[in-house]
Amino acid sequence: MSNHIQNTDGRKKGNGGRPFKFAEPSRAITLTLPESTLRDLDEIGPDRGHAIVKLTQLALGGKQVDRPVVELVKMAANTGLVVVGPSRALRSIDFVQLVEIAPGRHLIALGDGRDFRELEIALIDLLDDFTEEDAQERHLIQQLLGYLKNFRKSESGSTAQIVLVRLVSTGYALRPGE
Repeated sequence: MSNHIQNTDGRKKGNGGRPFKFAEPSRAITLTLPESTLRDLDEIGPDRGHAIVKLTQLALGGKQVDRPVVELVKMAANTGLVVVGPSRALRSIDFVQLVEIAPGRHLIALGDGRDFRELEIALIDLLDDFTEEDAQERHLIQQLLGYLKNFRKSESGSTAQIVLVRLVSTGYALRPGE
C-alpha cells in the first residue's frame, strides 16, 4: 500500500507535510502588491492566495468559460453594444483598441475613419494565422465575424463614436475643477 496522495494534477504527496492548497493544478508565483491591497486581502481572509482566488472568481462571475466570448448587450430600444472577452488577436489589429468595461469584458474601439466592415476584413485575415493552440482566440474571432456578417447583410450595423481620452500626460484634470 502506498503512502502517497495524488493531487488532481498528478503530483504525489507523501503522508505528512503541508496539504495541497487548491484542488486543481497550481503553482507558486512571486507577486508585488501595494500595502493597501495587502491589507485589503488580509480582511478577506488570512490566506492571500485564497483571497485572490475568491476575488478573481467574484470579479469574473464564476468560471470565465461560462461567459460568452462575444455578446450583444442591449443599451437602448434599438441599440446594442458588442462586448468581447480578452483577445490577443484583436489587440494585434493596429486600428483596434479594446476598452475594458468590466473584468474580462471589453468594448471594441476602432480608430478614426474605420468601420466594422474593415474590422471584418482584418478578422478574416487573422483566421489564416491561427495554430491549434489558438482555439479560444479562433472561437472568439469566428463568433465576432458571425455578428459582423449579420450586421452587414441586414444593414443593421453602424458605428457610433465614444469619446476616449488619453490620461497619460494630457494635462487635463480627471474631474472639472481639479
